[in-house]
Amino acid sequence: MKDRKDIFWRAYIIYFGFVVMMIIVFTNTVSLQLEGKSNVFTASKASESKIPTRLVTRLPRRGEILDAARNPLVTSVSFYDIHMDPTVVKQKVFDDEISGLSRELSKLYPEMSAREYEMYIRRARNNGNRYLLIKKKATTDERKKLRQFPIFNLGRLKGGLVDSDETIIRKRPQGELLKRTLGYYQMDADSTELRVGIEGAFNEYLAGEEGAEIEQRISTGWKKTGQIIKNAVEGADVVTTIDSEIQEVAHSELYRQLANQNAKSGTAIVMDVKTGHVKAIANLTKGDDGNYYELYNYAVGTKEVPGSTFKLASLMAALEDKKIKMSDIVYADGEYKFYDAVLRDSKTGGYGKITIKTAFELSSNVISRVIYNAYRNEPESFIKRLKSFGLADPLGLELAGEPKPTMYAPGSKMWSGISLAWMAIGYEVQQTPLQTLAFYNAVANNGRMVKPQFVSEIRRNGELIQQFEPITIKDKICSKSTLNELQSALEGVILKGTGSELKSAYFKIAGKTGTARILNSDLRYGNRGEEKYQASFVGYFPAQDPLYSCIVVISAPNKDIYGASVSGTVFSAIANKVYASTLRYHEAVNEKSRLKNEIPISINGYRSDLKTVLTALNIPYSNKNQEEWVNTMADEKEVLFQTRSTTNKVMPNVIGLSAKDAVFLIEACGMNAYVKGLGTVKEQYPAPGGMIFKGGTAEIILK
Repeated sequence: MKDRKDIFWRAYIIYFGFVVMMIIVFTNTVSLQLEGKSNVFTASKASESKIPTRLVTRLPRRGEILDAARNPLVTSVSFYDIHMDPTVVKQKVFDDEISGLSRELSKLYPEMSAREYEMYIRRARNNGNRYLLIKKKATTDERKKLRQFPIFNLGRLKGGLVDSDETIIRKRPQGELLKRTLGYYQMDADSTELRVGIEGAFNEYLAGEEGAEIEQRISTGWKKTGQIIKNAVEGADVVTTIDSEIQEVAHSELYRQLANQNAKSGTAIVMDVKTGHVKAIANLTKGDDGNYYELYNYAVGTKEVPGSTFKLASLMAALEDKKIKMSDIVYADGEYKFYDAVLRDSKTGGYGKITIKTAFELSSNVISRVIYNAYRNEPESFIKRLKSFGLADPLGLELAGEPKPTMYAPGSKMWSGISLAWMAIGYEVQQTPLQTLAFYNAVANNGRMVKPQFVSEIRRNGELIQQFEPITIKDKICSKSTLNELQSALEGVILKGTGSELKSAYFKIAGKTGTARILNSDLRYGNRGEEKYQASFVGYFPAQDPLYSCIVVISAPNKDIYGASVSGTVFSAIANKVYASTLRYHEAVNEKSRLKNEIPISINGYRSDLKTVLTALNIPYSNKNQEEWVNTMADEKEVLFQTRSTTNKVMPNVIGLSAKDAVFLIEACGMNAYVKGLGTVKEQYPAPGGMIFKGGTAEIILK
């Protein structure tokens, strides 16, 4: 009896032991499942794990920067660090396929032989290395090829391929083009942000949202487990206003002229008149090697005295204040003295008695006298009027680095007795090229000043998430009458003024030349012969229905100094090429029917071939002549076939035939053909009807 009780107790113990074990297994399984699904990874759980783990940031793919046609200007290129865990590969598979894998690796990466790769992998397998480096920074194409290799084609769990370590590098497919405007974004070790260009200005859109994943500590370091805690959100794409074709023209033409003039630097900007969308912006600086590079964004960040291009604003102020009329006569004697300072015209002796409009067209500095006389008793009125045009305010660009224009005022320490006269012709005032262009663009836009913009849309996965509409800075900078007078004067600059060499045979240009003396590197103007100048041209085209405004500024040219010959030629080249490629100004070739009812001219040849072609083109022909070889003639209704002599007894007539047909007939007579030229046969030797020499050579000349 006692033995039976012992057996029962033992049975109960075993039974309940199994139950307890099942409960423990079930509890652990549920716990692991719940932990895997949780989005929260705590340090306490990490410490409880037998294998050390950590939570790391999962970086998103940064959005692209696209041109107006949505072609990439800046894109993210992925590179992958390729590793292998040879310990997970089954022994039979490893023995059978390791030689094949090694051969393929050697073909793709020949820095090691197939034998060396095999020994490298075998040694790692024997040592228990679960994270063997195969290749750092493999391209996406290489990654795809690796996945097809023996063993690797079994995947990560069976083939040991670890290819998820991604490095993303920003690339500019267009190279140096737009480099400074596209810019960059980076954060220093002390968390200081550096925002440059479009990359910096629109970083919040481009960056996306970071994710998180778990890494596991192994003997050779940390490796990703594939357990994603939070998926990263890819950055949005920024669609710029840049037209890549116009950009290419602006960049290449500016580069060509800078090299020709051996200049220090230059900038060119093209802007849509109605919207303010910047279509092209090039900034080039001479490097130590003599070539030109995009090193600094002069268009946005550098303010300098504009010179004679500022005369437009001076006359606009005087016209608005009823101080002058463009038809007023002035005496341009060539020298204009203000206290002990003298301004001179580029033409010795000046231009004599001329109207103010002519003075503007010829860029005479007599305008300094005109403005001085008009405002000498109330200079603050002149400054106030200039400010009403928006010339003293920054444009409020999204891109960082725009300075506020410099404009001195009466009472300030920089104001002097000559300030008014000097300011009238573009000195003692400083603007960036883009600020100058925005003012001229307003004149082209019938007085409406719009903000220059570099970005039109933000898109994510192709879907529009934000659109940037044109922004009006000022509805009207001046009266319509003033605007009409100045628009006419700007056209006059090209028709009969300083820009007369820039005329286009296809459309009218309106604009203004400018030449300004600038400081040398030692911040001095330099002695006679050492002066440095800035040449500029700013305007719009076509003059009657403006589509684009454009400014070209070239600093320190060494062969010439005048705005028309230095910068104006670049402006003209850009305008001509842009106009030629703009469809709205050209009639489509298929706009009107150009079909003709005339019977076409056809070459002579083989009758059967001619019938096939004429039938396919639905061209009527006369089929009365049954000779194999015929001459053709077009009359009013059809193509006529006429008799052609091709006897084998004398030299056949091959004039008017194609080279192929002529050679066929000559060789049919037993002679060889020597062919010269292209086209159809115009001459032949021997002449038609001449003697045939079997095995001889006949020469045919094609034109």
